[in-house]
Amino acid sequence: MSRDQNPSELVSVATRTAPALFVLLWSTGFVGTKYALVGAEPLTYLAIRMVLVVALMAIIATIARARWPDAAGIGHSIVAGLLVHGFYLAGTAIAIAHSIPAGLSALIPGLQPILTSTLASRFLGERVTPLQWVGLLLGLGGVGMILYGRPMSGDAGWGWLASGVSLVSITLGTLYQKRFCGGIDWRAGNTIQYMAALALYAGGAFAFETRAVIWSVEFAAAVVWLAVVLSIGSIGLLYWLIRRSAATQVASLFYLVPATTAVMAYVLFGEKLGVLAVVGMCVCATAVLLVNRKPIPAPP
Repeated sequence: MSRDQNPSELVSVATRTAPALFVLLWSTGFVGTKYALVGAEPLTYLAIRMVLVVALMAIIATIARARWPDAAGIGHSIVAGLLVHGFYLAGTAIAIAHSIPAGLSALIPGLQPILTSTLASRFLGERVTPLQWVGLLLGLGGVGMILYGRPMSGDAGWGWLASGVSLVSITLGTLYQKRFCGGIDWRAGNTIQYMAALALYAGGAFAFETRAVIWSVEFAAAVVWLAVVLSIGSIGLLYWLIRRSAATQVASLFYLVPATTAVMAYVLFGEKLGVLAVVGMCVCATAVLLVNRKPIPAPP
């Protein structure tokens, strides 16, 4: 830290840059999952990923001497882990495994802000202003523009059902995390959450999959990236944002994920990116600005 910088200034810079970094990192999850599924079935790949994540988080928690939650905190962490990680990641991976393009796999979870705002205003007592509602609806239209005309290929039934599960899971998980897990040490809490997700994936892999793995540099690199950068880096950033922002504001960032994912999928996999999609990205960016705009204080 330089002499002319103080902690409050650094926090201010982090607060301004964290949302963009979060969107970028979160979007790589869809692309990385597509690479990882080349070597293993969805739940098998996720179980391998979680083994690495749990090991890393346990080391971090031990070195930091993290304070472990009481029985109630452990229960809340398990529920949050199954929602934020378990069913959300499983739904995304299963959708992509059923040949849903990476860009499309972000569509239904990209509708999260609308559902989050509705539930947050009802159960968390957060007031969603008329301008924010305009932004949320505008973002919904932007997501539709980005994905308009994309082929609905793959085993659509299972794929879209899995994406629907992802939407409900990440929405409820974000709200649950804010409501019940805000006071839990993130290192201990995340370790418990990932252990719960690991149990879910391992059980599902043994029940429904062959558990065959084709080891390759591509598969290993994808798993390491998803474990370290996504499960530890971006999730830690998400929880940091949840603690510092209203649920509606954090959820609005997910409107930028389909656009960012679409760009990555176009570059890496040749998925279609037309003029309408570019316009949709601008609409989504405008929506995020509206939702995150601080209200002008009333005159005294």
